[in-house]
Amino acid sequence: MHQTYTLREKIRLFLKLLWPILITQVSYNAMTVVDTMMTGRAGTAQQAGVAVGFNLWMPISIGLGGIILAISPIIGQLLGSGEREKISQAVTQGLYVSLLISVVLITAGVFFLDPVLGLIDIDDPEVYHVAKHYLIAIGFGIIPYFASQVLRYFFDAQGYTGITMKIILLIGLPLNVVLNYLLIFGKLGLPRLGGIGAGAATAVTYWVILFVSILLAARLEVFRSYQLFRRWYRPSLTAWWEQIRIGVPIGLSIFFEASIFSLMTLLVASMFDTVTLAAHQVAMSFSSLMFMMPLSISMTLTIVVAYEVGSRRYDDARQYSVLGVLGALGIMSIGAMLLFFFREPIAYIYNNDRRVIELAAQFFLFAMIYQLSDASQASLQGILRGYKDVTVPFITALIAYWLIGIPSGYWLAQSTGLGPYGFWIGITIGLTCAAIGFFIRLRLVQRRVKQVQIAHAEV
Repeated sequence: MHQTYTLREKIRLFLKLLWPILITQVSYNAMTVVDTMMTGRAGTAQQAGVAVGFNLWMPISIGLGGIILAISPIIGQLLGSGEREKISQAVTQGLYVSLLISVVLITAGVFFLDPVLGLIDIDDPEVYHVAKHYLIAIGFGIIPYFASQVLRYFFDAQGYTGITMKIILLIGLPLNVVLNYLLIFGKLGLPRLGGIGAGAATAVTYWVILFVSILLAARLEVFRSYQLFRRWYRPSLTAWWEQIRIGVPIGLSIFFEASIFSLMTLLVASMFDTVTLAAHQVAMSFSSLMFMMPLSISMTLTIVVAYEVGSRRYDDARQYSVLGVLGALGIMSIGAMLLFFFREPIAYIYNNDRRVIELAAQFFLFAMIYQLSDASQASLQGILRGYKDVTVPFITALIAYWLIGIPSGYWLAQSTGLGPYGFWIGITIGLTCAAIGFFIRLRLVQRRVKQVQIAHAEV
């Protein structure tokens, strides 16, 4: 990370940080896409089971992962303020927190997995079986997943966003594809596990990613001065509290956003047939892949804004904010147009059932609209996290997604002739309300910071 002086320099640095984050996010999401595509070839019920399992795992994993995401603005502001010597302790405490999160989640899974799946009321016993054991298989990768996220944000916050990109792109994704093929279809003498094999493949991949991340953090010259994994700090409740204080609102905001998609999918599973569920999952899977662009912009904004705020260069932070939001909207507008023209060929990649393809193509039309709102809210949240402003956005997300988006989607699907399309309209309504709320909050935060800046200048 370094200071920039012109708009051109800002664009160059932003893109330098962005593209490795984007490739990393796409590669992570591609693991899910591969799961969906390959289990679709194993059977519609297998694909539907993975859809249910993934839509339970995804909001929980990224919601709790939001607590880990607090490492990024913490390190960013430490770098900006010149307190580099405190970074290794922040990372160590982050690893302790990640282990704590993992233990809590695994324990909860032991006691609540069956009751939660029972609430979904899945009619097809094969879908239920696949969903349950897919989640059990994923459970063996929970500890390495959260720990590797700590190291990822340690790399990213310092501007080394290409490290995780190379780990995921060159090792994680290829390994996941190979293991999926072997375990889903039972090749090389391995058992044919169907959708359950996709969960097992993901868990093994998480362990490999963690091992490689530890190796690089300990061995690369640029990180040796931190003495990670050589010098261990004692657990600090004060450090845990700082990360939790910032991370819990971030995690809950992410959870509320992710849950609106997952809950809609689970409601589709309970209200409509397997073909509708499979088509919904196809459209949601590819839409999630497209969302990796605004999500990556959001993560990049958190890094650059936190660095500038830590250095008290508030005008530079504002310039990065405008650059990021406009970039996210522009890129997703182009993506929506491409999706319109290629929606059926894209659906065919996932499933060869003509009924699923035609229905998924219709869902894609609604996805084109909500992605613009999604791009806005994601980039605005990334900016607010850079300011360490997380509590009000958390409340905004709660209201927008759970009190507006989900109820409106359910009502439209249940009480009108829209059927499953009503859920997609509900998603759009919730995301739009969130984007408006985040924009208002950002204006207030920037105005308050400007007043502080003027006061300091007068002194």
